[in-house]
Amino acid sequence: MEKVIEMKGITKVFPGTTANDNVDFTLLKGETHVLLGENGAGKTTLMNVLYGLYQPEMGQIFIREKEVKITSPNDAIKLGIGMVHQHFMLVHNFTVAQNIVLGMEPRKGLKIDINKAIEDVKEIAKKYGFNINPKDVIEDISVGQQQKVEILKALYRGAEILILDEPTAVLTPQEIEELGQIIDNLKKEGKSVILITHKLKEVMSMSDRVTIIRRGKVTGIVNTKDTSIDELAELMVGRKVQLIVEKKENDLKGEILRVEDLHANDNRNLPALKGVTFQVNGGEILGIAGVDGNGQTELLEVLTGLRKPISGKISIKNKDIFGKTPREIIDSGVGHIPEDRQRRGLILKYSLFENVILGVHHKKPFSKNKIIDYKVVREYAQRIIKEFDVRTPGDEVSASSLSGGNQQKLIVAREISKDPDILIAAQPTRGVDVGAIEFIHKRLVGERDSGKAVLLVSFELDEILALSDRIAVMYDGEIVAILDRKDADEQKLGILMAGGSLNADNKGVNKIE
Repeated sequence: MEKVIEMKGITKVFPGTTANDNVDFTLLKGETHVLLGENGAGKTTLMNVLYGLYQPEMGQIFIREKEVKITSPNDAIKLGIGMVHQHFMLVHNFTVAQNIVLGMEPRKGLKIDINKAIEDVKEIAKKYGFNINPKDVIEDISVGQQQKVEILKALYRGAEILILDEPTAVLTPQEIEELGQIIDNLKKEGKSVILITHKLKEVMSMSDRVTIIRRGKVTGIVNTKDTSIDELAELMVGRKVQLIVEKKENDLKGEILRVEDLHANDNRNLPALKGVTFQVNGGEILGIAGVDGNGQTELLEVLTGLRKPISGKISIKNKDIFGKTPREIIDSGVGHIPEDRQRRGLILKYSLFENVILGVHHKKPFSKNKIIDYKVVREYAQRIIKEFDVRTPGDEVSASSLSGGNQQKLIVAREISKDPDILIAAQPTRGVDVGAIEFIHKRLVGERDSGKAVLLVSFELDEILALSDRIAVMYDGEIVAILDRKDADEQKLGILMAGGSLNADNKGVNKIE
């Protein structure tokens, strides 16, 4: 088959680390090729070299067997390469059509012909099977729809080769299926697709070949049909990985969090929480399942003081925290792994040692007489970076320099190290690799086993089923059912998540108190 890309001997060095060490990579016409590896393995760096964002120290790049120099994304686009980054690059108050044609707007005289732009977008969306409205404003559409806009933007610019960086990290199960269909449509049109991922289920269902990178080096290239999830996990991490969460029977320690008849509005001032009631006990993980957009985000924001509730009751160990500030809530014994690590979890330009004390920076031993003791802070940071295996050259680098998964591990390390009574974990393994998932899952179960309460919110049904002792299902701003884990399965949860109800045969639904 025709080689559309060949990268030979690519080496890329950053201060303190070799991100790519003599890497070879080949993409064939009409194939989906996965770049698989742990967080920080060098996958995104390699693709940033291909897209012209980085210049390699050594190596050659061939496009359709002709050697090229790619010094900027403009060079890559001219060569038919498009890249959809993990964190989207869209103008939020522009429409879908305005974003797609940005910089290549059709014109009528000196004016932009917006009607032609809308028609062009409708045409390209129809061609590739995208269900999207060109007139929708970006900030009003789901993350899955925003991703489609990014893909269409690349196709509009003539991309024959598409690089998708962690494309399923922020998608619901239904949107992941849709993405699979979109990739199939692209391949039928003769396009070639590179997926950067570490989600093994999607690797098996979406790819033709897999190149595995570990710590900057290629450790294997396999045909997907000839491999298995277990083999890929081992090639990726360098050891056998336990993909099943081991949990002993839980030992309940009494109520930690109680939420009663909670009401709150969303950003448009429309009802988002409509009488939410539940409680979480010490020694258990309560999972909240639901399709994105059914009130989970608003619930988390209210519980952590980031959104003001309208009415209801919230208490931690019988202490009222309704409407309190984030600092008051943290001081009441709440740890919070936020769903958006970059907006809510870290200050990206701060160093790692500054980030690890966020929320407790005003307390002893980190602060004395309102002056931060940096010697103590650095020692603490180095200890938890080591304990939680955060891959970094040192604690003084900025949080923005870490890979997404290592940013996540840093947040998990910080929140668990606060020793909270209740840990609120929102999408705790979003965008992290199989080795880090195993580690984070063990730490969450460890919190439960030590008598802490864990409130887990995840769009990954596998994760909810693997970790939870009880499962609450949210639909349209309400908790429609709470099931014991032994009574729950994907089918029951799927029915409830879609707004259906379980009939008399589907036992095991708790009455909501």
